Formats: sequence, structure tokens, C-alpha cells
Amino acid sequence: MIDIMSNETAAVGSAAVAGRAAAHRILSQFLPGGQADPLTGIAFIQGAASEIADGMQAAVQSAREAGHTWAEVGQVLGTSRQGAFQRFGRPPDPRTGQPMAAAMPPGAAERGARLLADLAAGRWAEACRDFSEPVAQKLDADRVAVMWARRTGMSGQLERIGEPVAYQAGDLTIVEIPLSFEADERIARISFDRDHKVAGLFFLPPGLT
Repeated sequence: MIDIMSNETAAVGSAAVAGRAAAHRILSQFLPGGQADPLTGIAFIQGAASEIADGMQAAVQSAREAGHTWAEVGQVLGTSRQGAFQRFGRPPDPRTGQPMAAAMPPGAAERGARLLADLAAGRWAEACRDFSEPVAQKLDADRVAVMWARRTGMSGQLERIGEPVAYQAGDLTIVEIPLSFEADERIARISFDRDHKVAGLFFLPPGLT
């Protein structure tokens, strides 16, 4: 029996190597000593990233239509089946029959990343600016500072904020962001309500997402 997933994984790996080489050649034009305008480089790479994201969505959809499971897709992507589904799944809302992703407000991932950046920089009031009323009643700037102090006391200083992934869960938009601390790994899960306000903020072990 032919191992289809092994062949696909090898193909993806080869494509990734080729992609990194191509990216290096492109980026070298915009590094110091290159001839192109760095701002042009930003615009070009942003456009390329958008096209790659669209292509990845289409590729995952094709794999699903070909009968591959979310576990198989996650294996190729280096994530869990739930992680693959949350990133690329387009489940319909049982109330309307429409894809829930269509209801996801733009900019949620960026707002989640900004909240984490405010926490890391000690900007407590700014971190609270988008809290919903129920959350704001429980977490003001002082309590947020205490919460973050406890987190860093257990895990050490935050060293890296990963790429945010947003998905729709009913009436909530969920943003999950990998965090690398000195002594721990966490997933920040930030939920936004229909008014784009923060309705929840949790720091979870990767295995619980």
C-alpha cells in the first residue's frame, strides 16, 4: 500500500525548502545593500502573504474534498486536528446555514496581538481598553497587572508572541496566540463579542486548546 501522507509530507517539505529559498532571494533585495525601496518590500511581502494565505485555504479545502481528515491535515501542518480545523474549517452556523467565518469581524487577530503586546510592555490601562462591561468589572488595570505578574512569576518573562489565529465560535470570535515564556509555553485565548469587546482572556497549556 502506498503511504499517501508520507508522500504528501515529503512534497510539502520540498515545497517549503523551495519557498524559503525563494523568500530569501526576494527579501535580499530589500535588506541593507539591496537596491529596492524597503517600503516597496513591505508592500510586496504583505501582498505575497495574503496570496499565500488564500492558497493555503484553497489547498486545505481541496484536501478535505479529497477525503483527508482534519488529523491528516494537521499532521502536514504540524498541528493538532483541532488546530487545523479552527484555522481552516468553515463550519455552517446551525441557525442560519451560513459559514460562521463569514460573520467574523475583520481585525480580530490584530486586536488580540495588540492586547498581548500591551501586557508585555506593562501598559495595563491600554490592555483593558477593549474589555466588555462584565470583564471590566472583574479586571481593571490594577488587577490585570496582578494577573500578569502571577503569570510571569510562574513562567518567567515573555520572550516571543507567535502568530495569532482567529476563528468564529457561535457569536464569539476567538483569537489564539502562542506565547513563549522563559520556562513555559502557553496559548493566549482571547474572545471578542459581537460588539468587538473582549469577553474572555485565558492563558492555557497548549494541550488544552
